Formats: sequence, structure tokens, C-alpha cells
Amino acid sequence: MTQGWQAKVPKADWKRPSRARARKIRDRLREMYGRPVNLPHRQPVDELVRTILSQATSDSNRDRAFAGLRERFDDWESVRDAPVDEVEVAIRPGGLSRQKAPRIQAVLREIEDLDLGWLENADRIEAMEFLTGLPGVGRKTAACVQVFTWNRPEIPVDVHVFRIGGRLGLFRPNASFEEAHDEVLALVDPEDSYEFHMNLIRHGRTLCRPQPSCQSCALRRMCPYGRGPGSNR
Repeated sequence: MTQGWQAKVPKADWKRPSRARARKIRDRLREMYGRPVNLPHRQPVDELVRTILSQATSDSNRDRAFAGLRERFDDWESVRDAPVDEVEVAIRPGGLSRQKAPRIQAVLREIEDLDLGWLENADRIEAMEFLTGLPGVGRKTAACVQVFTWNRPEIPVDVHVFRIGGRLGLFRPNASFEEAHDEVLALVDPEDSYEFHMNLIRHGRTLCRPQPSCQSCALRRMCPYGRGPGSNR
């Protein structure tokens, strides 16, 4: 089913944008939101669990759930080996605890010696295939581990990046999340991937919401959606 914000970019009219266009979008977003700096924490298992906890909830709920795990258990081995109902209680403030508790434990059981440090220098495809092969881990979660743990060039496509990328025509209308990941990653210079990701999220939370404020948006002149009919919001 075509989403309303995609319908304004007809499939037949879409052409893959250039990297120069991506840089112009980057520069405009930088003017609006600044240039975020990544501070990779080098704790891949922490990031993996934190990202699982972030699914279908807010950042604040995710952080409460993660804090609950760290307060209740001494280490990830203890989380892995605990009765599932104890893990569920610890992460309940984050929501969907009955689904996420067994998922976290299943992931931890698949990690040999609970060590993911080898991923830092692994081939990108090998690293992503390993991560997405873990139970319930998709492309976005795997990309978050790569970006926030080691600052490896990935662009996790969440709902904000997907919505804004569709409106800007960065990928074709009706593209899947998987295709959107590939297109945006190929389009953005590797050294800009973290900045592009973070500023798109900020833009999606402030102006380019499901009901956007196009009149206030500095990207409007380069946005097919913002220039389209019915966008005088």
C-alpha cells in the first residue's frame, strides 16, 4: 500500500540522486542542527542489547530498561543465564518485556564468550551478516552496533530516516527498508554517515514529522514532497 508521503514522488519520475545532492542535504541539515560528533564507546554487547530494547519504544524508556538490567544483574553472563521472568521484570519499564526478554537471552547465547570485539576489524559484509544472523536482529540494529560502537560507516534506517529519505527522493517510492539502507549508504560519503543519520533523526522529530511543518523547513526547495501540492503546512 502506498503511503501518502510517498505518493507525491511518482515511481516513474524517480532517479537515483547524486552524492553531490546528498552533500547539499547534509550541509543544509548542518546549518539547522549543527554537526554532531560520534563518541564510540567500544561496548558492542551493550549496544546490541540497548538497540533491542529501543525497538517500538522511546529513548527514555529504552534507557530505563537498560538501567534496570545493569542494576539487577552483574554482567551479561548473568542476564543470559537468568530465569527469563527475572529479565522481563528488569526491562519492564521499556515496554514489550515479554517479547524482548527471551530475544535478548537468545542473542546472548549465540555470542561466543560474549565477545564481539572481533567485529571492529572484520570485513563489513562479514560483520553485518553475523549480526543480522542473530535471533531477531535486523539491518537497523546491526548498523547501530557498527556506528555507535566503533564509528564504522553505516546509516541505520529507522522510521525517521525512512520517512525523510522517501520525501527527499533518496530512494525509490515503495522501497523496502532493506533497499533504503543500501541506497542511502551508497549515496552518503562514509565520513558523513553518522552526521547524516543523526541529523535526519533530529529533523524527523522536530519538523519532518508524519504531519510535517514544510513552511518552516530549510530543505523545502530541494524536497519533492515539500514542493508538492498540499504541502503548505
